[in-house]
Amino acid sequence: MTLRPIETQLVEELFVQGGYVLEFTNRTFFEFFQHEVGVDIYDVYAFRGGSKGKRLIAFTQKAQPKAIAKAIAGLWEFLEAARPESATADNRRKLSAIIERFGGAPLPGATVAQEPKAAPPLRPSEGVLVALEAEFLSLEGMDDRPQERGYAFERFLKRWFDTWGLDARASFRTIGEQIDGSFQHDGTTYLVEAKWQRAQTDATMLHSFQGKIEERPIWTRGLHVSHAGYSGPSSAAFTSRRIILMDGQDIYIALNRRMDPGLVIREKARAAAERKNPFAKVLELFP
Repeated sequence: MTLRPIETQLVEELFVQGGYVLEFTNRTFFEFFQHEVGVDIYDVYAFRGGSKGKRLIAFTQKAQPKAIAKAIAGLWEFLEAARPESATADNRRKLSAIIERFGGAPLPGATVAQEPKAAPPLRPSEGVLVALEAEFLSLEGMDDRPQERGYAFERFLKRWFDTWGLDARASFRTIGEQIDGSFQHDGTTYLVEAKWQRAQTDATMLHSFQGKIEERPIWTRGLHVSHAGYSGPSSAAFTSRRIILMDGQDIYIALNRRMDPGLVIREKARAAAERKNPFAKVLELFP
C-alpha cells in the first residue's frame, strides 16, 4: 500500500520545501524517524534522491502502512509547532483520512469518521440530456463560423462533463500554451484538447498535446477530442502514454444513449492500459 498521487501531493505541500522537510537538519531528521517510527531513513530510502524531501516520499512508497501512518502523524505535530498557519482544519481532516487509511489513529480534532457519507450523484434529468444532445447537433450548422464553433465546442464539453459531476473547468492559458479545459475523474485531473475542424487529427497534433501532459505531474492525464476523428497514419505513428482519444461519433453515441461520460472515459483508459489502444471506440467498448 502506498500513497495515492493526490495524497503524495498533499504530503509534499505540507512538509517538503526545496528538498527540505520542515525545519529538520540531517541529524534531527534521522532522529525523528528513529524515535517516532523505528527506521533508519538514511538506509534504504535514497532511490528517489538524497535530499530529505525525496527520502520522505521514497519512504511513503516503500515502508509498511503503519510506519507511514506513524511518520505522517509525527510530522503533523511538528507542523503545528513550526508552521501553524498550514495546520488548518481542512489539512488536518485530509491528513487524518490518510493516516486512518494506513491503519493509524485519527489526528486529535479530526472529524473524518463523524462526517456523513456523500450521497451518490443523481442522474441528470431526461430534459437536460435531450438539451445536451440538441446543443451538440446544433454545432454542425456553424460551418461558416469555424472559430466561433470551436469555442462553442469547448463550452459544450464543459457542460457535458459538469452535468455528470466531473467538476469541469473552462479553457485557460498558461505561459506559452493554451489548454481547452480540464475535469476531475477517479481522483485524476484530465486536461482537454478539443478540435472541431474538417481535417482529421494527425500524429503531430497528438504528440504536441502529449508533450503538454508529460510536463505535468504523473497523475495528470489528457483527453484529446477531435470531432473529425484521427487519420489512419496518425493512429499507427502515435504511441499514447497518458492520453486517450475521443471523436465526434463517440460523443454522439454517448449522448444518444444517455451514457455517463465518466464511464466512457474509464473504459477508454482501461483499453489504453490493457490493449495499448487509446482510441477504443464507444461502439467497441459498449456494443
